[in-house]
This record gives sequence, C-alpha cells and structure tokens, in this order.
Amino acid sequence: MNLKTGFLCDESYFWHDTGNGALFLPPGGWIEADEHGESPKSKRRVKNLLERSEFINELTLITPRPATREEIELNHIPSYVNEVKQLSDTTGGDAGGLALVGRGSYEIALLSAGGAIISVDAVMEGKVRNAYALTRPPGHHAEKEQGMGFCLFNNVAVAARYAREEYGLKRIMILDWDVHHGNGTENAFYDDPNVLFISLHQEFNFPPDRGAAEDLGESEGKGYNVNIPLPAGTGNAGYLYALEKVVIPKADQFNPELIIVSAGQDASVFDPLAQMMVTADGYGEITSVVKHLAERHCEGRLVVCHEGGYSPSYVPFCTLRIMESLSGLQSKVEEDPYFEAIKGLPSDILAKHQKEAVDQVIKIQSIG
Repeated sequence: MNLKTGFLCDESYFWHDTGNGALFLPPGGWIEADEHGESPKSKRRVKNLLERSEFINELTLITPRPATREEIELNHIPSYVNEVKQLSDTTGGDAGGLALVGRGSYEIALLSAGGAIISVDAVMEGKVRNAYALTRPPGHHAEKEQGMGFCLFNNVAVAARYAREEYGLKRIMILDWDVHHGNGTENAFYDDPNVLFISLHQEFNFPPDRGAAEDLGESEGKGYNVNIPLPAGTGNAGYLYALEKVVIPKADQFNPELIIVSAGQDASVFDPLAQMMVTADGYGEITSVVKHLAERHCEGRLVVCHEGGYSPSYVPFCTLRIMESLSGLQSKVEEDPYFEAIKGLPSDILAKHQKEAVDQVIKIQSIG
C-alpha cells in the first residue's frame, strides 16, 4: 500500500484567542493595539494555501481528538493544568511568561496536544507515511509547572511521553528547529537517556538565557541534550551544515525509533521575531535531511508538529515546502513567489562565524 503523508488540522485551533497587542506585547502605555504576533493568521493561511493549490488532495487528512487530563499530566503538574482551565473558564489571562489564555483556550489546548498524540498514533499504526500536525497553541516553551512564550501545554513532550507508554518505545528523538530555544522540552527530558533532544535556535533570542551549547543534560541524560545556538543571519547553508555535522551523527549514534519535530517556521527571512535567513526552499531541504534520517533509523516514522512562525505571508510557503518534502511530491507552487526579493541575500553561503558556531558544538559534544 502506497501511504500518503498525513495532515492534521482543526478549525478550533484558529479560535484560540491571544487578544490584541503588538508583536508579543499587550497594548497599553506606548504600545498601540494591533494584531498579536501569535494570531491565527499564519496558521490559517497554511491551510488556505494547501487548499488553493489543491495539494491537500495529495494528503491523508487526520482528525484530532482532545488529549485527556491524564495524558496532559504525563508532562504537566495538576495545579498548572487547573490554572489554565480556571483562566479559560473565566476571564482569560497569562499562564506564565507571555502564555496567553483566552476564553475556551483550555479545550483548544487539549485538542492541540491531542493532535500531536493522534499524529503519533497514525504514524506508529502505519496509517500514514509520516505526518504534519498544524496545531495551535504551540507548545515547546511550556514547562511542567507553567506556560511560556505563547505555549500552554507542551504538545511534543506530551506526545513523546504518550508514545513511550502506548508503544513501549525506548528511543525517541525530538528535533526542535523553531528559531527560539525549546526550553520546556529540554527541561522535560534533561535527565532522560531515552529521549535525544536537539535544538537549533538563534542564540540569545528567546528565552535569552537558555540554549547554551554547554548544556548537555544531567545524570543519566548527560549527552542526550544537544543545543546548537546559531548567530543572527544564519540561513539555509548554516542550518544544513549543523544538520550534517551535528544532528546526523548524533541521530546515527542514538538510532531513534521515532522522530518528532518541533517545526517553527520563524527562522525564515521575513519573520518579525527573529533575524535569520532561511528560505522556503531551505525548509524543504532541511525536512528532506530529517526525512532520510527517519527512513534510515525508524522505518520513516516521523511526526512534524507546528510551533512558531510569525510572518503570515511567508509561513505558508515555508510549510508547503516542508510538506512537499515529507510527501516526496511537488505542488503547483513551483517557485517561491518571494524569491526575487531575497535572491541577493547570502542564505546559501556558510559564513565563517556561522561555521565556527557549529564547530564549537561539535567540540563540546565530542563528535567525530
């Protein structure tokens, strides 16, 4: 049977209300009210582009279900889950550092985590070749005891813990290519040798004090935490160099049974919350590398979960290229419509200081 790539989404994800504001700040003082950076627009427009290009017809649609309270508590303490529910049931508010809860957000966050879980089910049970979960709210900043950075429940961490319990997996690799460090996921597995966590992120961005290359894990988990902090301005070439020299060797050594990706398309050249230069085609190349890793080690079992990405105009094209790579198919969108505006940028040139940043990680991780 020729399996397709799975695609999971739900209209409810677009109804999670982050209110108004500007970029990541609430209105007030000198901040004039505007559309909040983590609005549903960039995610909704991914689905719109899939439908407009008819590429959605090449995918197997997956319907999410809400995560159970017990599944959420595989990764979060009960008092925090209660806090999110209480805010969601009443006035809304902040469940941590910039973790906004709107009315009804609790149920939507359960559905977001459940979307990651059901995508794992679809891949593990052989219903799809691999899967892309267009979930919202995102999750990778969420800690066990609090939310952070637009994230309520840590979708990927919950899904990884679920996969271990449900399928008895011993080795799960989580690759986080969101431009911001996945602090919540790192903390969830910092002492765990059964989860290899690798984060590629812009150095000193958010959280500014997290994601150092020297943070290797602790206790039995030492050596299973890999941070690759990249300088501002890193583009396709820098990311591919990091994959070749760090991610592939660590994955080959670990031999994962399942790969889960925290996919933030906020390292793109047009993102307002970062300063990187990855192009839509670059995201396609990055995905191809990870897909081949999954094929080599775990029979192609790969689940990609949407995280950040705050350029409503460009995120859809980056995500489409990711899904093309996952499926091995070309959509009708043959050329990046923004290419003319960015073709002069050094996205495909590996600068000396970018190479040195990755080489420092190689040294710290004792690779080679």
